[in-house]
Amino acid sequence: MTMNMLRMEFSDGIAVLRMANGDKNPIGPRMVQELSEAVGMVRDDPRARGIVLASAGQRYFSLGLDLPNIIDLARVDFEVFFQAYNRLCTDLYSLPKPTAAAIGGHAIAGGCILALCCDHRFVAEGKVLIGVNEVKLGVPLPYHAQRILAQIVGDRTAMRMAESGEFIVPEDAMAIGLADAVLPADQVVGAAVEAVRRLAALPEDAFALTKMNRTEPVLRDVAENAPAKDQRFVECWYSDATQERLRKAMERF
Repeated sequence: MTMNMLRMEFSDGIAVLRMANGDKNPIGPRMVQELSEAVGMVRDDPRARGIVLASAGQRYFSLGLDLPNIIDLARVDFEVFFQAYNRLCTDLYSLPKPTAAAIGGHAIAGGCILALCCDHRFVAEGKVLIGVNEVKLGVPLPYHAQRILAQIVGDRTAMRMAESGEFIVPEDAMAIGLADAVLPADQVVGAAVEAVRRLAALPEDAFALTKMNRTEPVLRDVAENAPAKDQRFVECWYSDATQERLRKAMERF
């Protein structure tokens, strides 16, 4: 597999996937493809014991979707990309092997969603922002992400995060159960690898079935309801007001 936006290394069978798309790791079609291929490889390779998702840079885990490269897509092409991104998220969420996100920098919008799809999240201390601000841009939080977020932090907290679009700091992420630990930046990846290694040492079938019992209700709900919800997301994305907000948001790129 040729990777231009992803660096993959192994630590005792744990695949450390470092997103490497510039300083901010915007998520576009190529990033989705490479991450999807890497997740599939780990799923199918019995020697691969789990995944740690991280960034090759320090300032950002990921800024979210790559607006400059998707804003002018024809609607049909955007729908293809959006569905591929959603499949990546559900594939990562349902992977029958342990996963952790090493959040060494800001994890925003689509980048935060990728972290939510991991079993555990380890966050760097300091001025790191985490959150799902989609509503401020004129689109809802994608349905699969809202369901996963609610499972992690509870319905009430998920509602506040999704409906306000506000970012939170590492200590608040820890307080609501979104983060497993807040650590010095140089310890985040190591802690994530160690957590995955401990889980990977458990009997594989028992772990996989235990994880399936957790993820299956969300996946069934998503399979039933996401098609209609995703269509509404696309309609919002292509509204005039949202397109204007998205183009202003591009200035951050």
